[in-house]
Amino acid sequence: MSEENIIQEDINKLMKVRIEKLEELKKENKNPFVITEYNRDSFTKEIIDDFDKYEGKDVSIAGRLMLKRIMGKASFAHVQDSTGRIQIYVSINDLGEEAYSEFKKLDLGDIIGLKGFVFKSKTEEITIHATELILLSKGIRPLPDKHSGIKDVDERYRHREVDLI
Repeated sequence: MSEENIIQEDINKLMKVRIEKLEELKKENKNPFVITEYNRDSFTKEIIDDFDKYEGKDVSIAGRLMLKRIMGKASFAHVQDSTGRIQIYVSINDLGEEAYSEFKKLDLGDIIGLKGFVFKSKTEEITIHATELILLSKGIRPLPDKHSGIKDVDERYRHREVDLI
């Protein structure tokens, strides 16, 4: 079996798991595709560039989940919108057990909306401390490899939106 066939088979397995997660959400009446509007008041670049203005203030952003680091009862993640990427801090104490367990089930590529306040972490990274988090859209296809992107030229032209992620 060639390397491309193995990769395609892995992608198909991932998509099947993500579709099963979507069906599970629908059974729980939490269909993410029902939400058609989310009011955000800030973009990540604004928050990072004007940190002094936003520090300690509540913000509402929406973007694609790009990275997740789950560490027990608290987690860090990165959310990317059209202007840039920002770190978020998610805690079971702030969201509650149910919402935190739903966050842990999210996949990379899912689009989320979140509300929270802005602060700097111990490593001096500008972060949003999430107090509310909602799944806006489920990402069925996995994101392309972050270093090499889409290698197939035809695929790159046909799916430009994925290549640009």
